[in-house]
Amino acid sequence: MKAKILMVCLGNICRSPLAEGILQSKLPKQDFLVDSAGTGAWHVGQLPDPRSIEVAQNYNIDLTNQRARQFTVEDFDTFDRIYVMDQSNFDNVIELAPNDQAKAKVKLILNELNPGKNQEVPDPYFGGPGGFYNVFRMLNETCEVIAKDLRS
Repeated sequence: MKAKILMVCLGNICRSPLAEGILQSKLPKQDFLVDSAGTGAWHVGQLPDPRSIEVAQNYNIDLTNQRARQFTVEDFDTFDRIYVMDQSNFDNVIELAPNDQAKAKVKLILNELNPGKNQEVPDPYFGGPGGFYNVFRMLNETCEVIAKDLRS
């Protein structure tokens, strides 16, 4: 059975598509399913932000097969781990959790790199390309830790 991991941010066009693509690039596809979603519905059906696509392409990761979707309660049944980018995403996802078992699946992604620090991945949407490279760097480092844990 494949392990299933979901990455969640606000609109599912900047941070979570990057996290999805980065983690996918570090894991064998036959053993893992990695997806992403947003807590909001503003961008449903859209490609990731062009700046996310460009940054990922610079690291040989293709995000152009992704389309934004909104997080649903059913995602708790589908996914084994749910990584959120910031406290607001965490609160929004936890609010939808049907039980404590579902809540236990939800984690701030950067806690995998720096346990207990509750650091957030900044939303680069309103900034320039530098913010997207910064987010890529943070997520790449964290996804390396996650991938190592998942493979063991």
